[in-house]
Amino acid sequence: MTDQTTRLWLMFPSKLITRPVVYELGKQFALVTNIRQASVTEEIGIVSLELVGEREEIKRAIAWLESQGVRVEPVEINTIEG
Repeated sequence: MTDQTTRLWLMFPSKLITRPVVYELGKQFALVTNIRQASVTEEIGIVSLELVGEREEIKRAIAWLESQGVRVEPVEINTIEG
C-alpha cells in the first residue's frame, strides 16, 4: 500500500488544550505527524496537522480524534506546499 499525505485543521476545546493529543495520535497509529501551524489560547487550540500513512490508518486516526472531542476539518488546497 502507498502512503498518502493528508492535511487537517484540528480544533481543540479548552479542556483538551493541555493534553498531548498529537503525541498520543503518533503513538497509537502508524502515522507520521507533522505540525504545520498552531495557535493556542486558554479557550481554544487550532492546529494544522499533516498526517502521512496508509489511507485506512488516517481514517481511523480521524475517527479517534473526533471521539476525543477534537473537531477535524480538511485543509483546502494550500499554496504553500512542502
